[in-house]
Amino acid sequence: MERRTFMNIALAGAAWTAASETLGFAQGTTLTAGTVVERIKAHIGVPWADKTVDGIVAGEAGMPVTGIATVMMATLAVLKIAVANKQNLIITHEPTFWSHQEDVSQVQNETLYQEKRAYIKAHNLVSFHFHDHWHALKPRDGIAEGMIRRLGWNSAVSADDPRNFTLPPTTLAGLAGFLKTRLNAKTMRVIGDPALAVSKVQASWGYAMKQNGIALLNKDVEVLIVGETWEWELQEYAADLVAAGHKKALIVLGHINSEQWGMEYCAEWLRGFVSEVPVRFIEMPEPYWAP
Repeated sequence: MERRTFMNIALAGAAWTAASETLGFAQGTTLTAGTVVERIKAHIGVPWADKTVDGIVAGEAGMPVTGIATVMMATLAVLKIAVANKQNLIITHEPTFWSHQEDVSQVQNETLYQEKRAYIKAHNLVSFHFHDHWHALKPRDGIAEGMIRRLGWNSAVSADDPRNFTLPPTTLAGLAGFLKTRLNAKTMRVIGDPALAVSKVQASWGYAMKQNGIALLNKDVEVLIVGETWEWELQEYAADLVAAGHKKALIVLGHINSEQWGMEYCAEWLRGFVSEVPVRFIEMPEPYWAP
């Protein structure tokens, strides 16, 4: 082998070693929560924002990772499942401490907050809030992508809008029944005629604001699917549309069921660059029950 060729290979090897150590691939190194976060930043496809809710909100970046759980919300019940599964890095789409901004100033002296903090510490858990950048995933919003996959609507999605779908003709009751079964949505609510013929559907996963929701309802669609919205605004508007004779409908899934399958996809995405430990999605049970 020529000396120049040997030197080029050696230099390339040294560069790979340095990069590997930065991302936690070096032989014999321990995978930490902070290393996983750095890999996420490297693979998300957009620059990491300075102002964001995303970040570690409980636990330490240097904590060795035994397993990773992707979840919709890091509730105490979900944390207990993760502990039983030996998953100590919790990647949660929604907050751990009941505030989108993770502002604990009003609850930090409450018993429940202290109990939850103590449970996290006692079990060496790390909670990483992964909201803004998962929605910003390229080439498609991670939540939207996961919902499309869960529903099997890959061939129905619009090329211009990942929340707009053209489905085989069905009825509103038929669509609602499909969503209930596929998403395990036991307490969803529907406004509209059950016999309404539908095929054009618009989704607004998660929370739908009034003005945005009204605009979506007035598009060339029969059905708007949302996670949640204020009842005295968008839901009242939808009810008035129906009462006025417009062939429209609103399906309210609940926030969890309208987004959590995006975190199922998140586990699949993470397995593409985290191989040292198991990565699994934990389905969050619906918090409501119907009498």
